[in-house]
Amino acid sequence: MTTILCIDDEASGLIVRQRLLEGHGYRVVVARSGEDGLRLFQSEPINAVILDYWMSGMNGTAVARELKRINPNVPIIVLSGLVELPGETVGLADRWILKGDDPEHLLNTLKRVLQAS
Repeated sequence: MTTILCIDDEASGLIVRQRLLEGHGYRVVVARSGEDGLRLFQSEPINAVILDYWMSGMNGTAVARELKRINPNVPIIVLSGLVELPGETVGLADRWILKGDDPEHLLNTLKRVLQAS
């Protein structure tokens, strides 16, 4: 089964994404901070990461940098409410999408990054 790690410090967003992805057959592991996400990433078999950009503590750029250091082959989708992300973040992410986009957009993006990996 394909396992997706969702990292977001906002519980409601995590719950929505978890239900959406599980409803489409994915196994979902959630983390409420970058640090917790990194621990799970090292201890679970993760196929892709959906990562919030704006979090307290470690932001999405710092988390993505560490994820890629640990395993550069696992695709990362960064979610953001910002229309533009810093260049380093865009370079670390396999894709980025706006928070609040149609859930189908997230599902289709996830399918594309999984097929490419």
